[in-house]
Amino acid sequence: MKVLVGMSGGVDSTVTAILLKEAGYDVIGATMAIWGDRNIKGIAQDHKKKNACFGPDEKEDIESAKKVAAEIGVPYHVFNCAKEYDEVVLKYFKSEYLKGKTPNPCVYCNALIKFGVLPHIARMNGVAFDKFATGHYAKVEEQNGRYVLKRGINPHKDQSYFLYKLTQEQLANIILPLGNYNKEQIRDIAQKHGLSVADKHDSQDFYCGDYNELLEVENKKGNIVDTNGKILGEHEGIWNYTIGQRKGLGISSTEPLYVLSLNKDTNEVVVGFKDKTFKKSLTAVDINFVSYDKLPKDKQLSAKIRSTQQPQSVCAEFKDNKLIVEFDEWQKSIAPGQSVVIYDDDIVVAGGIIDTVE
Repeated sequence: MKVLVGMSGGVDSTVTAILLKEAGYDVIGATMAIWGDRNIKGIAQDHKKKNACFGPDEKEDIESAKKVAAEIGVPYHVFNCAKEYDEVVLKYFKSEYLKGKTPNPCVYCNALIKFGVLPHIARMNGVAFDKFATGHYAKVEEQNGRYVLKRGINPHKDQSYFLYKLTQEQLANIILPLGNYNKEQIRDIAQKHGLSVADKHDSQDFYCGDYNELLEVENKKGNIVDTNGKILGEHEGIWNYTIGQRKGLGISSTEPLYVLSLNKDTNEVVVGFKDKTFKKSLTAVDINFVSYDKLPKDKQLSAKIRSTQQPQSVCAEFKDNKLIVEFDEWQKSIAPGQSVVIYDDDIVVAGGIIDTVE
């Protein structure tokens, strides 16, 4: 069986290729080029301070992927996906930020670009393969005629949160070898094979620079207000703030203030004390049922509102094409635009984009 492995030039995707090759698969490496010919001023000196999947150092990552593909003895290809990335991921990213929301572009990139456009373009360019694989820490299993997406065994590295938009067709055609490993084991495998990427740092963010460089909009001054509407300060664009943000507000107060909400209609940043950041319920839209075709009944479900969070107990209802989620415990800084993902134990049930919070 031939497997196309999405290679980023990092240790996870490289070891994915090794594990598959050692398991007897015919492995082919491929990288999606998404940076294009951008020439954004102001980031040349700063971008190397961060490890990001989108940035001007993409050429270095491609060279790294090419090098390790040669080290492990697999053919390697680079496919230009910049146009599709701009139209899907960046367009969504810009639109949501300018609405005062906090989008997670990785969710859309995975479902539509990495697991969608990349394998499609590879086939269009004559690369034949049976399955597509990546270095995500998650698992896919077949149960009762349906493909089930599950959390990786390492709770601190599980990446199933980012994959909830995958379809049954996509799940049927992918392999995720790292779901049963932790990060230390993966680095050990890379070191035993003498790979140049064994100690390479992980990508920690979507973009390497200031998000304003991508938004490409003029400052729009507005007021920073408290929950009673009292003006406390001024801002230069609601997109410069995120829900739960504490630092960089430029306001003096008897105790720390946090961003509670961003109001596009009034162009206001609403702030308050820590006790106001806690909420218990949310409504999500743009729902995708992953492993099941509906919410299971009579089961204790859990949910995550950010990738690094451990699943929290919830009651969930699907009504009028929306997910209504009620947490057992108070949750801090639930941000519209981010994703909520529902779990049945370690199985990803469904997920959607947080729309309203109460």
